[in-house]
Amino acid sequence: MCLICDRIDMIKRGENPYFVKELETGYVVIGDHQHFYGYTLFLYKHHGDKTELFHLAPQERAKFMEEMVLAAEAAAKAFGAEKMNYELLGMGDAHLHWHLFPRRTGDIGNHFNNGRGPVWSIPMEEMYSDDNRPSAEELEAMKQKLRTELERISYE
Repeated sequence: MCLICDRIDMIKRGENPYFVKELETGYVVIGDHQHFYGYTLFLYKHHGDKTELFHLAPQERAKFMEEMVLAAEAAAKAFGAEKMNYELLGMGDAHLHWHLFPRRTGDIGNHFNNGRGPVWSIPMEEMYSDDNRPSAEELEAMKQKLRTELERISYE
């Protein structure tokens, strides 16, 4: 089983502390590491042979994209992003999932292009340092902020 499927199973069992909200096509979760404050993921509900956007039927793909945009807008508003970065990768985990990074000036220090580069400009050991894990209290506050924005935007 893949890491994303494991996380989804944890959500279904009520054991994923990073879970924020279930949408029609996926789950919104806060990232384990918060070098980029507000880092959020949107996990597609199914795995199987649907590992590329073009594997999804047009209506399902449109809904998945619409909900990803909702999650990104909510993260931007909840966490004060100047700009959002989006990634749909999958060589590590071939389960459709979006990485949503709220960005702010100076968030990569002086790495790459005088501090104006992509999120992967940060060395992995810096980005995934245990110092970047939110405390239980911080995590709960982040989840509430994001949930509030998701609900507010979805009712507009």
